Amino acid sequence: MNKGTYIPQPVDLTGVELPDDMKEIAEMMAQNVHEVWAKNRIEQGWTYGPQRDDIAKKHPCLVPYEELPEEEKLYDRETSIETLKLIIKSGYEIKKKL
Repeated sequence: MNKGTYIPQPVDLTGVELPDDMKEIAEMMAQNVHEVWAKNRIEQGWTYGPQRDDIAKKHPCLVPYEELPEEEKLYDRETSIETLKLIIKSGYEIKKKL
């Protein structure tokens, strides 16, 4: 396959609504997505830097989730929400234990 012709084809989740009671878990997932990403980066030798520098392995997002710019949080939230929607569309249910 020619890498220049790759066209992403995510599952069409049009019409799949995330129930209100799942919005809390979506935010928890978003925070965890960031934590996993940051842990992996740190293990690879990356540290915080005010600007991204791939050679020096510096990244401005190596901060706690709460300190991320809203646009970065939005990226993690969208990933989490779309994942939850895929689970729902695939016929699975997610229920909180009582």
